[in-house]
Order: sequence, then structure tokens, then C-alpha cells
Amino acid sequence: MIEVTNVSHSYGSEQVLHNLSFKIKEGEFVFLSGDSGSGKSTLLSILSTLLQPSSGEVRRENISTCRYKNIDIYRQKNIGFVFQFHYLINYLSVYDNIALAALEDKKTKINSLLEELGILDLSDKYPNEISGGERQRVAIARALINNPKIIFADEPTGSLDSTNSQLVYEILRRSFTKGTTVVVASHDMKLQEYATSTIKLVDGRI
Repeated sequence: MIEVTNVSHSYGSEQVLHNLSFKIKEGEFVFLSGDSGSGKSTLLSILSTLLQPSSGEVRRENISTCRYKNIDIYRQKNIGFVFQFHYLINYLSVYDNIALAALEDKKTKINSLLEELGILDLSDKYPNEISGGERQRVAIARALINNPKIIFADEPTGSLDSTNSQLVYEILRRSFTKGTTVVVASHDMKLQEYATSTIKLVDGRI
């Protein structure tokens, strides 16, 4: 469970989140909705430990996220990240981009995961040699390789056409049905159809 208590956040003098409190249960598919500037991406960054709130607390499995001794190891073992832009390393092949993120005991699963996502034939290609939809699937494979307990996705279909967006929906849905907690921040209301709960932000408030 993720428990958010009285979380607020500011960038300088601009407060973007205001005293948020809610819980996310294990195995939920949570859709964060709201207009641009509502605070969705900031909240997702805080939930995923990429950002510490200005005030308040986020607890995961009853431990405050600010108390993790090695947050990088925690993220690698427990969290998968999917963003609107793939952030792949251009000088590494598809396979090596995923291998770089993989725990040692997960590297044997790379090819089977690529096959599951329909991109095994791209294993030796470089990011600039494949399409935008294919790059996003590689980024999702990178997020899934360590069997994360939680996937955080920020506008994962924002730069994709409808066909590739549908593929992303299905990949996230499959992860959810296997027991992974999925938290997605998006303008794409189609994703709400897959969600078990929705958190709507308006001007940084629920």
C-alpha cells in the first residue's frame, strides 16, 4: 500500500500541490487525471520517489519513502517507470538498453519479454532505427524487466498514434492483471476505462 498524508509541494513561491491525502492499495490500477498544470506529473514524481514533497509524507509498506537507505536500489527492485518520451540511450542497442536496467538475475528474461511485446526482431537495432511506437515498447520492456511491484507511467501515450496507444493500454492492462500496481498520469481519458480508481486533480487539489 502507498499512503499519502498531507502532501504539499512548491517550486519556489509557486505551490502546485495542496495538502493531499489518499491511499493506493496493492494491485490497483490508478488513473491520475487533470488539466495541464494541475499537478499530475509532480504528484507522480513524489509517489515514485523521484521527488520528495515540500511537506507531508509518503509511506510504502508502512515505511516513509524518505527513510530508504539506498533509494536507487529500492527503485530498481520495486518500481518501473514509463514516460511520454522514451529516454533510451541512442548508442546502445534495444537489448542493451534493457540490459542496462536489468538486475543480474533478470537478464535471461530480456528476449522473452521482447517477444511478448512483439519487438524481439528489433533486439540488435538502435533507437534511431525504429519507430516512435517501437521505442515506447522498448521503454516499457525496460520498465517491466525486473518484475516491479509498481509501474508509474507519465503520459505514456502522449506522443503515440491511436494504434500504438492501444498497444500501450494492453501492456499496462496485462501488467495489472498479473498483480502489478499501475499508476498512470495522463490526459488520455481512454486509460480511465482500465482503471480501478481515479484521482482527479484540479489546481493541485483532489
